[in-house]
Amino acid sequence: MGAAQSFRELCDRTKNTNVRLSLPAVCIVWQTAMIILFGVFIRYNEESDTHWVEYRKENNLSDIQNDFYFRYPSFQDVHVMIFVGFGFLMTFLQRYSFGAVGFNFLIAAFGLQWALLMQGWFHSLDYTDGKIKIGVENLINADFCVAGCLIAYGAVLGKVSPVQLLVLTLFGITLFAVEEYIILDLIHAKDAGGSMVIHTFGGYYGLSISWMLYRPNLDQSNRLQSSVYHSDVFAMIGTLFLWMFWPSFNSAITDHGDGQHRAAINTYLALASTVLTTVAVSSLFQKHGKLDMVHIQNSTLAGGVAVGTAAEFMLMPYGSLIVGFCCGIISTLGYIFLTPFMEKYLKIQDTCGIHNLHAMPGVIGGIVGAITAAAATESVYGAEGLRNTFDFEGEFADRSTSKQGGHQAAGLCVAICFGVGGGILVGFILRLPIWGDPADDNCFNDEPYWEMPYILRIFPAEIQQYKSIQTYKIFI
Repeated sequence: MGAAQSFRELCDRTKNTNVRLSLPAVCIVWQTAMIILFGVFIRYNEESDTHWVEYRKENNLSDIQNDFYFRYPSFQDVHVMIFVGFGFLMTFLQRYSFGAVGFNFLIAAFGLQWALLMQGWFHSLDYTDGKIKIGVENLINADFCVAGCLIAYGAVLGKVSPVQLLVLTLFGITLFAVEEYIILDLIHAKDAGGSMVIHTFGGYYGLSISWMLYRPNLDQSNRLQSSVYHSDVFAMIGTLFLWMFWPSFNSAITDHGDGQHRAAINTYLALASTVLTTVAVSSLFQKHGKLDMVHIQNSTLAGGVAVGTAAEFMLMPYGSLIVGFCCGIISTLGYIFLTPFMEKYLKIQDTCGIHNLHAMPGVIGGIVGAITAAAATESVYGAEGLRNTFDFEGEFADRSTSKQGGHQAAGLCVAICFGVGGGILVGFILRLPIWGDPADDNCFNDEPYWEMPYILRIFPAEIQQYKSIQTYKIFI
């Protein structure tokens, strides 16, 4: 804590430097580097190459058995979640909608290219020719990788420059690929929906960065930290897209057939349960029994996060409802009590409340996965089903379910450590004065980075002080 504070003070004393990295330069240099690296390393895999015809004949396959037909519908759904769901979910701030959707668009397109390379080096490298072979499943995994960084973006929404976001994404993708390899390959934990790998990592990565970038004078932008009626409606668009497509997210890379089927059912039920619980808790703790739109926009999604790890396990339909029920309570109470506590006492300014939507439900999902795996029996799964669900083959053929439960718990610990440790490290880097971060009184405002519509330039956010609708109409 002392070292972090000293570094903050050092960076603050050097804020007046004239050295700044410009967004156009960073984007052009990065895209040039990607073109070169893709030219050297990336190639089509056997199912997307023109030699598929020969491969199909040699292996007695039909065109319909190409992985494209199994995975592409799920890829489309996940892609919509990344670019529409995450983007619009963050449009609740009254003057930061351009930044929410636009910078979400930027860092997702930036990150997925680096993700294809980083994940490719760990998972898809053909050692015979040194090339990374990619197909539709690699595209899904790249979107998953980007999702972790978009979650982290939610914690620092409106408080950082676009160049800082690109740096956050660059390091986030790298850390994600390493922790994913450790959890899924070395530890051999199962995490189909990414409760640990995506949500726990992304949540604590973003929270640690937010802690490092703490702004004691952020109240200078206090007038812009609230929503308005139409911005909350736009944010609900993101919520509904995420809610509808989350079964695809959790089932996208599971085994064809029963694994995907089960993951979709479990997610569907957990999400439905979370909605009712969130509404009940929100109404219970608000004045006059009314609902808080923040809870409806966010906590209703927590069940999809928490069921991710165990989505393809025999969680049972009632088990999915229980997971959703618990997450609805915990997430909503987190927004009511925990978020203010974290800002006041822990110095963590969590703009979107990612601790309540991603970090805590991700941890719950990891725990549920560990318990469900440890409790798995041959009588429930069948000998072949048990082997197929947990990939008990090769060097893992003799692993017991109880041992698998322990490895699931170890995977959760790795995700937390990478998220917290990586976030603190990247937070140190992002405090350097070369990134051009906005001033305290310019946070949560699109104007420093976007050409604004004429009406908003003339009538700034101060018009919100006019309480009367009629007065507002006369003013404009």
